[in-house]
Amino acid sequence: MTMSLATLLVLADGRLPSGAHAHSGGLEAQVAAGRVRDLDDVGAFLRGKLATAGLVSAAFAAAACRRPAEWQALDDGLDARTPSPALRKASRAQGRALLRAGRAMWALPAIGRSPHQPTALGVLAHAAGLGPGEAAVAAAHGTVAGVAGAAVRLLGLDPYATHALIAQNAPECDRIAREAARRADDPVDDLPAAGAPLLDIGAEHHATWEVRLFAS
Repeated sequence: MTMSLATLLVLADGRLPSGAHAHSGGLEAQVAAGRVRDLDDVGAFLRGKLATAGLVSAAFAAAACRRPAEWQALDDGLDARTPSPALRKASRAQGRALLRAGRAMWALPAIGRSPHQPTALGVLAHAAGLGPGEAAVAAAHGTVAGVAGAAVRLLGLDPYATHALIAQNAPECDRIAREAARRADDPVDDLPAAGAPLLDIGAEHHATWEVRLFAS
């Protein structure tokens, strides 16, 4: 399959109306808890999230791109790797919004109304003619870019400096995407299951707030 760089850019574009802008990737809760205070903290948060949730998202997006007919089993696998009900809800909300955007651009196979975001991303990548590696790149990049964008709003950081963090993490995004694509044919139970307990705990606290800037 020949990769289309332009199509990959469409799928990874932060302006895609997929609802990602409404989510902080767990950053809002960590800022409120005082664990993330400045640009250096955001950089550390990005590296940690990329190594955990980013790896899982990239692996499942790659697998869903390789075998979209197995989306339900992959979705169940993501449920098992997401102990926080709040995070499961957020992921499915983003998956639903992503599917809505995808249907306006490509002919999609039958898939549930609210799949997890990585599942939806992989199915869309397949429909767009992309391969597992490209789906994994889009997933890894989205993990970093979404949090960096939220950091500007939450901490009042320089957008140029936060974008520099995205650029600095690009080689690691590529590495994670290569690993994810290499495992695209693995059974669901053998796909990565890296976790971040503080993100799960933070998500549950965040879901109880009456006033918040982001949905998750």
